[in-house]
Amino acid sequence: MEKKVTKKQHISKDCFICGTENIAGLKMKFYELENGELAGIFTAQDIHQSYPNRAHGGVLAAILDEAIGRSMMLEEPDSWGVTVELNIKYKKPVPLNEELKVIARPVRNTRKIFEAEGEILLNNGDVAVTAYGKYVKMPVSKISENVENIDDFMHYEEEKGPEKIDY
Repeated sequence: MEKKVTKKQHISKDCFICGTENIAGLKMKFYELENGELAGIFTAQDIHQSYPNRAHGGVLAAILDEAIGRSMMLEEPDSWGVTVELNIKYKKPVPLNEELKVIARPVRNTRKIFEAEGEILLNNGDVAVTAYGKYVKMPVSKISENVENIDDFMHYEEEKGPEKIDY
């Protein structure tokens, strides 16, 4: 089912998940959707391998942690989450060198704590990995207080991205 993209989220230059200049990173893009979910698009490369032709479970956990934590910005654009707990279930192997999607959505939002869930989808629509995360809310100014150039941390790309995402 196609969902309309309402906004492209910022990325970072050095982040392992979304960093545009991290040579080992995934260079993911994140999009806010009309239905209140967040979608991320990624391709795990050979450098992210565990068993032959399979993405490493730790890399998949990092993808879900990033997407689930970022879904807080759907409700609170100026808040970020610092991971307190992340529960993951691996259901199917995730292949390398295929463009795949991660979907995340808020579940519970209090004054200090944010909880959300998400899944990594295979190209045939099967759910490969699920996760539930709990995050302490923190303003980006506090997370980035020792960053010399905030533009490196919160980078906006010129490229617009897709108008719709199908999953």
